Amino acid sequence: MRWVLAVFYGIAGIVHPRMPDAFLPIVPNWVPFPYDVVAKTGVLELAGAAALLVPRLRWMAGVMLALYAVAVFPANIKHAFDDVQVPGLPSSWWYHGPRFLLQPVLCWWALFCTNVIDWPARARAPDDRDLR
Repeated sequence: MRWVLAVFYGIAGIVHPRMPDAFLPIVPNWVPFPYDVVAKTGVLELAGAAALLVPRLRWMAGVMLALYAVAVFPANIKHAFDDVQVPGLPSSWWYHGPRFLLQPVLCWWALFCTNVIDWPARARAPDDRDLR
């Protein structure tokens, strides 16, 4: 789970700084310096992806990536409700609906695969915590 999440954020971390203009239309108007914010989200995503793979940083990476997923949610809302067209992304509710539903899953995933939370609770041996 942790490796898949690291790949997901690694890809996002490459795309955001390479194509910030494509994402500017979904940035809410109240965000200051939107170009810089979009470009720098890539740096945060790459740092989070790398930190997921470093045992010493893993717990903090989980917390920060979960908070990051919450922080970018307003952009997802604007994208859907303002019918903003982003090149290469669908604009139908077949895209936005699942995306909204998966946002809490993304938060949970970051927290679960870094041992910040253990929900759903399950019995496991203490030494398998780093296998996720």
